[in-house]
Amino acid sequence: MTGQKMDWDKLRVFHAVAEAGSFTHAGDTLNLSQSAVSRQISALEEALAVPLFHRHARGLILTEQGEALNRTVRDVFAKLAMTEALLAESKEKPAGRLKVTTTHSFGVAWLAPRLKTFLHQHQDVTVSLLLDDTDLDLAMREADVAIRMHPPRQPDLVQRHLGEIRSQIWASPDYAKANGLPETVEDLDNHKLILFGDRKPPVPDVNWLGEIGRKDGIPRRGVLEVNSLQAVLACVRAGIGIGTVPDYLVQDQTGLVAVLPEVKKPSIDMYFVYPEELRNSKRVSVFRDFLVNSIAERNGPTR
Repeated sequence: MTGQKMDWDKLRVFHAVAEAGSFTHAGDTLNLSQSAVSRQISALEEALAVPLFHRHARGLILTEQGEALNRTVRDVFAKLAMTEALLAESKEKPAGRLKVTTTHSFGVAWLAPRLKTFLHQHQDVTVSLLLDDTDLDLAMREADVAIRMHPPRQPDLVQRHLGEIRSQIWASPDYAKANGLPETVEDLDNHKLILFGDRKPPVPDVNWLGEIGRKDGIPRRGVLEVNSLQAVLACVRAGIGIGTVPDYLVQDQTGLVAVLPEVKKPSIDMYFVYPEELRNSKRVSVFRDFLVNSIAERNGPTR
């Protein structure tokens, strides 16, 4: 196809409309009027001689041809954004925006408070922190780098093992006084457990407390299920039941009673992950070094 048919301006408008699902929302993003956006899309459809959107009262849906074009355009713009970021870095020092993603609990409790040190050390770098309990697609540039609680599943990602996260079982003194404490893992059958709910994070064995010691293989039900590790800890402190949380969340053990401390608990391997094309990025390398050094300190997530 000629440059006349698919110029960058029209593709940029098309991509914005495809992602937003309406001319109006795309226009807000691009600072263009709805009519200007509509004209650009109509011109592109006319030039390509195919419909790109089904138009209906509730918005726009990509046609099959539109889906195919958007996959390519999304990939192209993602690579352009990556190249632009790499070009922004000088040879002497890292610069530009770094999009970092990790799980919500780790991001809130451990990473966010430490970013002050990183940003002070690298004042030409800005950080966009994306906390999500699902894996964002690094290949599609939803984020630049990730801290994940499992090995990367995509073969084209570089990984660095950062360490292990350990967990403990806790109860409150009020709970222990009212209900006693289990002496064996089998005793957990007779206790109120706080477990993770249906929307589990990509973390192995997140509900191991409900499974350990079960001879029939059927997991225990929790008296309360919640999709936040911070909330699990808050509910334990409130005396609702027994729960397990990672060590990095329990910096202050005041008001907590250790449960089955001698029992071996599963640990979680933590990885720093990024796309192959960012291997030479200075922003990525200094952030990786920052993580390694922070975890090596006594207040790291591993014990």
